[in-house]
Amino acid sequence: MFVDGDWREARSGTVATATSPATGEAIGTVPDGDRTDAREAIAAAKRAATGWARLSAFDRAALLHRVADVIEGKRDSLARTLTLDQGKPLKAEAYDEVDELVVYWRMAAEDAKRLGGLLPPSSGRGTRAMLVRRPRGVVGVITPWNWPYTMPAELIAPALAVGNTVVWTPAPSTAISAIALAGCVAEADLPPGVLNLVTGPGPVVGDEIARHPDVNAVAFIGSTATGRLVAEAAAGKATLLEMGGNGPLVVLEDADLDRAVEGALAACFLCAGQSCTAGERLLVHEAVHNDFADRLTAAVQDRVRLGDPFDDSTTMGPLNNPGVAAKMAAHVADAVERGATVRTGGKPAAGFPTGLYWPATVLTGVPANALAATEETFGPIAPIVTIGGLDEAVELTNASRYGLLAAIYTADLRRGLDFAERVRTGWVNVNESTNYWESHLPFGGRAGSDSGLGRVGGPHPMETFTELQTIIIGS
Repeated sequence: MFVDGDWREARSGTVATATSPATGEAIGTVPDGDRTDAREAIAAAKRAATGWARLSAFDRAALLHRVADVIEGKRDSLARTLTLDQGKPLKAEAYDEVDELVVYWRMAAEDAKRLGGLLPPSSGRGTRAMLVRRPRGVVGVITPWNWPYTMPAELIAPALAVGNTVVWTPAPSTAISAIALAGCVAEADLPPGVLNLVTGPGPVVGDEIARHPDVNAVAFIGSTATGRLVAEAAAGKATLLEMGGNGPLVVLEDADLDRAVEGALAACFLCAGQSCTAGERLLVHEAVHNDFADRLTAAVQDRVRLGDPFDDSTTMGPLNNPGVAAKMAAHVADAVERGATVRTGGKPAAGFPTGLYWPATVLTGVPANALAATEETFGPIAPIVTIGGLDEAVELTNASRYGLLAAIYTADLRRGLDFAERVRTGWVNVNESTNYWESHLPFGGRAGSDSGLGRVGGPHPMETFTELQTIIIGS
């Protein structure tokens, strides 16, 4: 673990063995931290907070750019670590994540330079008012395993850029990647205590970070169930929660089907479907259902290559952990029991080192109430639900308890914008995949949904990581 500028083991001396989803082999040991380790990291962050906050935004930006420089220099090793630890294909995906990681650090550095206050009018004669943004103090960050570099960065980098210190705990199944990323920060030589990494079980370390009184704000990315527990533990603090999604990809009767198929491939099979923005259900108009299903099935069989993630020809690697594989199996079985047809895939692939290799799966005839259409499968599945038109697409989208993202394919821009206006999701793509995003734009769930609150992306999390201070200057 990395605490107060030093590498250390857990105080208990215990470790957990990390295994690769790609090979099943042990790839290292990880300190099994507990509440004591978390408290020491929080204390270190609190000690460092004042000095870090007093640096100018330009001085902090220079240090964040230094982190990005180190990451660029370690691009190859970081990508290989990611593939071994998370399972995503090296050439097809891992290098892209490292490149995006650099973007997050540099973007936060520059955005913080432009974060200003306000000079509102004062009601007092001769007085002046100023509104200044101040860092919150210590920010606790809890992150998932599907993007173990970029998702931490979209929280950590802006939190640091605006003058907070950070205590970070990553998902245990990709802790090796987290240690590699923390190593880049250590090499960039930020002041001790500015960034602290504590590995260990989420219900222990994450809970301590979320509820500790010296943590002033908590940022979380992960499942809805875990996010609710984090929110309860962090009650009364500033929180940023990006949680689950069940985003539909809608294909209307006038859609460009070739373009829609391309969007579905990215929506359903990027990161083996392990994305909160995955196309968890495809709502396809009855007039084009059969044609679309045939084209998508053929494209999957021709272009999605499940295999060794270190092989350059592989486009999709294994699932990250057994829990995801079990959910994939349960959702396929439930859909089939309800009358769905497996067009391709549908069961774990044989002949691989682990049982985590699931082929891209296309299901047709999926009822709208099947688990695969209502829950977040988080696997390489394309469940096609037949719809009669735009109104039904809106109804099914809004019937979900999730409100993160939706996408629609249509030749009529007015219908696309009508869909965007009527659905309760934080992001809508028209003629783009659900897995299309831009790092500088605000991303998060709609109020009242199970997809969280607050926004990541560009300068937008900085609103959560800072608070307004009012200053009055008398005449």
